[in-house]
Amino acid sequence: MSNFSQTLKDIVSSLPSESSTESSQLYQGIRLFSQDESRVGTLPIQRRRITLKGIKPIAHVAHEFKSYYLYGAVEPKSGESFLMEFPHLDSACFQIYLDEFSLCYSDSFNILFNILLLDRGSFHKAKSLKIPSNIVLLFLPAYSPELNPIERLWEFIKAEIANEVHITVDSLINRVASVICNISQTMIQSLTSYSYFINAVNEAFQ
Repeated sequence: MSNFSQTLKDIVSSLPSESSTESSQLYQGIRLFSQDESRVGTLPIQRRRITLKGIKPIAHVAHEFKSYYLYGAVEPKSGESFLMEFPHLDSACFQIYLDEFSLCYSDSFNILFNILLLDRGSFHKAKSLKIPSNIVLLFLPAYSPELNPIERLWEFIKAEIANEVHITVDSLINRVASVICNISQTMIQSLTSYSYFINAVNEAFQ
């Protein structure tokens, strides 16, 4: 990702804009988000526990696995986030997510373009997708989840619900929602501020 800042500059220079729009104004109207999805299910997430020597911890389990998906985007620069719950991981749900994201970060708030950094999942590149005019998709190299800042948010959320048993999906959804509601922008900023990402934004949008 050593050339990431140059990639951002190239994308910005290729974006359509009115001739009267100065480059400084264009940069101020562009935001860069990290986007991804994560499956959350009723099968407990097991983590190590500290016990006395020779004593094995007891872990509760649930044998019926039901799940749903979190679709999310975070802006490491500010710590802002936009998350939605969906029953499936497919292009139809992703289309709904893009449309809602587009409305939330629209040009009515002086946002010209939102760049979403995401993986190369097939549903992210489906031909049926209609990308909103204020969204630009920027794909990560193949098989590189470690480069996606939002992965740290998924890890944090799952650590918070580790070793918990939820018999129903509704119970799990409510628990995860409470965790998300208690994550501040400062925490998200701290979790997702990968140096390559922040440095590239500073260089490309200065």
